[in-house]
Amino acid sequence: MKFDILTIFPDIFESYFNESIIKRAQKNKKIKINIHNFRDFATDKHRSVDDKPYGGGPGMLLKIEPLYKCLKSIKKKKKSRIILLTPKGKKFNQKKAKSLTKYDQLILVTGRYEGFDARIKKYIDEEISIGDYVLTGGELPAMTIIDATTRLLPGVLGDDQSSKNETFTKNKKYIEYPQYTRPEKFMSQKVPKVLLSGNHKKISEWRQLHSKIKKENTFKFPTK
Repeated sequence: MKFDILTIFPDIFESYFNESIIKRAQKNKKIKINIHNFRDFATDKHRSVDDKPYGGGPGMLLKIEPLYKCLKSIKKKKKSRIILLTPKGKKFNQKKAKSLTKYDQLILVTGRYEGFDARIKKYIDEEISIGDYVLTGGELPAMTIIDATTRLLPGVLGDDQSSKNETFTKNKKYIEYPQYTRPEKFMSQKVPKVLLSGNHKKISEWRQLHSKIKKENTFKFPTK
């Protein structure tokens, strides 16, 4: 799978993408990550990518021209998806991460400042948000989407079964059972005996019993 990221801060990604699972996935050619600095497509001598919004208001907006030219320069695969990362987008979750694995290429457009010139929407396929809060830029959302999607690709994790029983995988409210490792006893806390029994049927039943369906936060008035 190929990921193309549009950003004006390309160095942000270096450390994260060169560690752990993402690093191995690239080394094993399960994924390929290309980072494009759309400042390189600015036409003025200052390489400016932002300007004041028409109609006034605080902050600066990312200009349409360098973004459009950068998008146009990217060689697209047949099954590609262009995603604009914005707090106004549809909220990202595990189900969405799984659906993105069907594409051969994801093109992720990251923002800065007060956001994008609205005309960019003509050239994208969808908008995604990773939560109801405001970040400095779209680089962290891009890394989040790449991480969550990559680990669902066949052969990326050491055991493909690892991703099938994870939290949110079976159900958006599903919380995985608690797990333990050595030492068997830590201070006053012990590993549940059933997990040491070797009885796989009972272990499976215990895990199913201790998996949870996350409840919605609701408030109830106290009763006498």
